[in-house]
Amino acid sequence: MFSSDLRAAYEHLHAASRADPYPDWSARRDRLKRLAALIQDHEALLCDAISDDFGHRAIAETQVLDIMPSLEAIRHALRHGAGWMRPRRASTSIWFWPARAQVLPQPLGLVGIIVPWNYPLYLAVGPLASAFAAGNRAMVKLSEFSPAFDVQFSRLVRAAFDPAELAIFTGGADEAAAFSALPFDHLLFTGSTAVGRRVMAAASANLVPVTLELGGKSPAVLTPGCDLALAAERIVYGKLVNAGQTCVAPDYVLVPRAELDAFVAACEQAARRLYPAGLDSPDYCSIVDLRHYSRLTSLLAQARAAGVKLHALFDGAQRMDLRHRLAPTLFIDPPLDIALMQEEIFGPWLPVLPYDTVEQAIAHVNAGPRPLALYWFDRDKRRIARALRTTHAGGVTVNDVLMHVAQDDLPFGGVGPSGMGHYHGRWGFDTLSKLKPVLRQPRLAGTALIRPPYGKTFTRLMALMKR
Repeated sequence: MFSSDLRAAYEHLHAASRADPYPDWSARRDRLKRLAALIQDHEALLCDAISDDFGHRAIAETQVLDIMPSLEAIRHALRHGAGWMRPRRASTSIWFWPARAQVLPQPLGLVGIIVPWNYPLYLAVGPLASAFAAGNRAMVKLSEFSPAFDVQFSRLVRAAFDPAELAIFTGGADEAAAFSALPFDHLLFTGSTAVGRRVMAAASANLVPVTLELGGKSPAVLTPGCDLALAAERIVYGKLVNAGQTCVAPDYVLVPRAELDAFVAACEQAARRLYPAGLDSPDYCSIVDLRHYSRLTSLLAQARAAGVKLHALFDGAQRMDLRHRLAPTLFIDPPLDIALMQEEIFGPWLPVLPYDTVEQAIAHVNAGPRPLALYWFDRDKRRIARALRTTHAGGVTVNDVLMHVAQDDLPFGGVGPSGMGHYHGRWGFDTLSKLKPVLRQPRLAGTALIRPPYGKTFTRLMALMKR
């Protein structure tokens, strides 16, 4: 039944995209406004559904992490979309004057979007804002690990959008595989690197271009002389918001060896200031389900068995099994071959690795797979510039964490195993458009001089062109 419904929706939306290949700005604006109204009119319902899926996530946290960035993405598209649509002038080689060149942004047609569970609203709406601004129709596959949100969002979309504009699907791995195999005009996936490989393989059978927003081990690097207390507070916030279930959360920290103890103490103070009631804090998020909770407790057990020194950041209880709550913990100088240091953590564990020179820290970052994010804490402008030039990451925030993702004028995307392609703002508009090159040639054109039969005039012209 799912496969037949999926294919029917695809055929309907695909036909609609071909029947109306270039929606004007009023149509695009209307879709964006309806998407914004859906969120604004049902904010409490969506926040409650997301909290239910996690077992508990503070309403304020969902407002900051899902509601506001979704609305900002739409507002940014509404402010700038009409300008993005305009043909873009391009220069013409002198040898082809008086021809005129331009780039015409054209909708691709039908875009597929696969959404993870950790920020289910924003990671659906952000790509949708780009798709709608670019004039596309869309099909969205929501995660099976956000069932309460899936029910409510699907219902709201059906009420607000025509089936020829937007369709929502749910289901597990089999449904995701079927969705990935559809011959979309573009497919945007957010999730793990392992699943991203399968999505890309399925898309490749139809030569579907993909944007993959994956993850990896995003490092935070503290340099000698940086504001240690400020760095600790910002890193702890970035790690503990959503209980670390964030693709761009700092995955480990590199700290000057002489400042290791001070950093540990500053992290403890920051964590207890942000969440004074520890695991009982109403602002602290639960781990989404038993599978992820068990994975994290397994990482903890392996690290303990390897003799890693642990430092708890909360007082009191360190775990609440029934509520899937885990207290944040620092892992001091763990060996690099344990699972904690080999895979993305996606939880409130934070390895801290001491280093002796900044060159050693940069070498460590560059020795691993290229991460989705890099966080560099420093007061030295030259050293910051050198770090930006000599490391690779999907994005960078200097002297803070996470915040580059919230900038609609910056492209968001990975590099290497952390992803490919990018979106947000105009970058998303361009990704989900065909930037069609157009050359307008007048009746009288100099290109007649390079046609056969070739003679002395051609020879002289070639000599001039090659100078």
